[in-house]
Amino acid sequence: MNESYLIDTHVLIWYMQGDQRLSDEAIRRLNEPSNIISVSQISLWEITIKASLSRLKIGIPFVELNTYLLNKGFLILDFNFADLNTLPYHHGDPFDRLLIAQSRTNRIPLISNESKFGLYDLLLISA
Repeated sequence: MNESYLIDTHVLIWYMQGDQRLSDEAIRRLNEPSNIISVSQISLWEITIKASLSRLKIGIPFVELNTYLLNKGFLILDFNFADLNTLPYHHGDPFDRLLIAQSRTNRIPLISNESKFGLYDLLLISA
């Protein structure tokens, strides 16, 4: 297969927690050893902020997250200036908007269950 995907923050959390809301198709793509699964620095930033506000638990201590991602073979996708592009204002969440921009700039399909993401010109895989 050898396909590349960027995963939304909640997809990462659901995957880590074995959450039943994650579709079989998303799990298949995430578990395919030949696929390249990227986690954005934006998602890590979002997790850090929400965890510090006690609004999120990821199931492992945050300091172990990097090791978890490396053991799963996930790549950390750096966020850079090229990812800052103007998007129509269909969705207000800044983390989501940055992930959408990163998906578009890097031409990597985004795995998410956010219905508003479909309003943007990007390759979207339903989680």
